[in-house]
Amino acid sequence: MRLLFAGTPAPAVASLEALLGSAHEVVAVLTRPNAPAGRGRRTSRSPVAERADAAGIPVLQPRSPREPEFLDTLRELAVDCAPVVAYGALVPPAALDVPVHGWVNLHFSLLPAWRGAAPVQHAIMAGDEVTGAATFQLEAGLDTGPVLGVVTEPIGPRDTAGDLLGRLAVSGAGLLVATLDGLADGSLRAEPQPVEGISLAPRIQTEDARVDWALPAHVVDRRVRGVTPAPGAWTTFRGNRLRLAPVEPLPSAPALEAGELSVGADGVLVGTARGAVRLTEVQPAGRKMLPAADWARGARLEPGERLGEQGGA
Repeated sequence: MRLLFAGTPAPAVASLEALLGSAHEVVAVLTRPNAPAGRGRRTSRSPVAERADAAGIPVLQPRSPREPEFLDTLRELAVDCAPVVAYGALVPPAALDVPVHGWVNLHFSLLPAWRGAAPVQHAIMAGDEVTGAATFQLEAGLDTGPVLGVVTEPIGPRDTAGDLLGRLAVSGAGLLVATLDGLADGSLRAEPQPVEGISLAPRIQTEDARVDWALPAHVVDRRVRGVTPAPGAWTTFRGNRLRLAPVEPLPSAPALEAGELSVGADGVLVGTARGAVRLTEVQPAGRKMLPAADWARGARLEPGERLGEQGGA
């Protein structure tokens, strides 16, 4: 089939790579416009655009896929299908019916669970033990279209969102190719999503990644892993932000108040509503990540000091 591939971030590159090695022909790539990135905020192309450039594939970067110029180009391309992986913008109804087989979205959850922009993060934060990826027919609703295929993936006890997304990007790429193969030979039929088991996964904002030490240790652990590496868990210390690497919940720990710090043979511990967690690495404002023990020595912690005091947001 002739394909228009729509995707933007690094996890979408695995799918583009798989399609380039398949029997299908990627005739163009649709991605978000160049944007500032990194500390220097220099304008850069998306990872998908860079891979398309390397493969010599035309790249389309409309400000919005609603633009008449893009819709005209889409019709001129005469594609059979438009696979989508984390493109980052809503595809308008005017574009949905242009490809013969429509737009096929690869979503990193087992639909109808975790519809939305951050399914991997929410699955970890909720304590799910299994997740996966699904391909479905794109329609006007938010991730509501009929499902074409699924793969499952266990969530490990120490998985971060980055770990899990990396594995799903690879297994999902294989699923996407298999889905397009099935559409091409007519062997695949879409199945409506169940009406039960729906959950939503809205985009994670920076404020959502602030650690609430009044939660139990196992919940703090899941939430920190769920926002690692982005946007990154954080708390406050002495009025300044302190970024946190994944923490380790302790089955037994000294009695500490929520947010209270303790340094000892077990490392740098922080109290929660129930139990404590061990800090592994921290990043003070304007500095690099460093071992929590080194940070604690440099900070010269005083008895009773806490993380998470108000005023450092």
